[in-house]
Amino acid sequence: MTLLLILVVAYVAIGATAPGYLSGATASTVLSSSLVLMLISLGTMVVILTRNIDVSSGSVLGLSAAVLGLSVNAGVGLPMAIALCLFTGVAAGAFNGLMVAYLGIPSIVATLGTLGLYRGIMLVMTGGRWIEDLPQGLKALAGNLGFGFSALTVVVVVLIVGLWLFLRRTRFGRFFYAVGDNKAAAHHLGVPVRRVQFFAFVATGLCAALAGIVFSAQIGFIPNQAGNGIELKAIAVNVLGGVSLLGGTGSVAGVVAAVIFITSIDSALVFLKIPAYWNDFIAGALLLSVLLLDGRIRQVIHRRIRARRYAVHDRAAIGQNLKATSKLVEVSR
Repeated sequence: MTLLLILVVAYVAIGATAPGYLSGATASTVLSSSLVLMLISLGTMVVILTRNIDVSSGSVLGLSAAVLGLSVNAGVGLPMAIALCLFTGVAAGAFNGLMVAYLGIPSIVATLGTLGLYRGIMLVMTGGRWIEDLPQGLKALAGNLGFGFSALTVVVVVLIVGLWLFLRRTRFGRFFYAVGDNKAAAHHLGVPVRRVQFFAFVATGLCAALAGIVFSAQIGFIPNQAGNGIELKAIAVNVLGGVSLLGGTGSVAGVVAAVIFITSIDSALVFLKIPAYWNDFIAGALLLSVLLLDGRIRQVIHRRIRARRYAVHDRAAIGQNLKATSKLVEVSR
């Protein structure tokens, strides 16, 4: 709620400074620009819920995009190329999940290793060159279907709704929160901890592969550094959206709001003609401001809750003392 409030205030302030900013065209641009980060952040959220971390998602994006680009340029049909791309992401995520869930390797160590591994495989496959001349059919997936929506936007919206329903309305989805909250307790309650952790990394790989498709379709070529560094931004988005790095806490809505917030700030800086080298400074300052404000609000709420608990405890103690006193009086009589 803090993030949404600041987002509204920011929109009003920017709209007052630059009236043309508050328009449907701007909203469409923000939505389109947020798709890649949205997918990476949602996949990262699923892993963080289980008290793990994945810093290889940017490399998985680049590797999956490279498979897609090389396939279509080699004459493979677009549907088959997309299937190969998605399979690449799932396979990369499954390898991460195998190391963490079944081999017991700490997630930060495992994914730091695969971050370099997947990037290296991509560079070997492409020879370090950019993949250009992608077919028009792939680029058309990012074309406007009306109201600022593309086919890829519809896919991402469906994914957001499906992930929310899965995590909140299904038994297996709730297991992700249980594992992140207390892995030992979840195991004793019969939760398949290893399977949950494994599928969390698979989901992250799938989301990264989808992000690779969106990335390729939107810009029309694949540079050799595609997805480089986006995993760190996704982790920051998750923290901003209320996902606890200690696991067990977080929501799809919070992550979506955080992505829109970050993307809106970037687009506003461009709209206000602020030099690009200010982007990281302003975005970082706003991120810290939101976190500090949210932390302060949480402290105030926690103090009020504690005060109420103590008040209830004191009233109960007073009541017990009165009862004991009345019994003593009766006995003395």
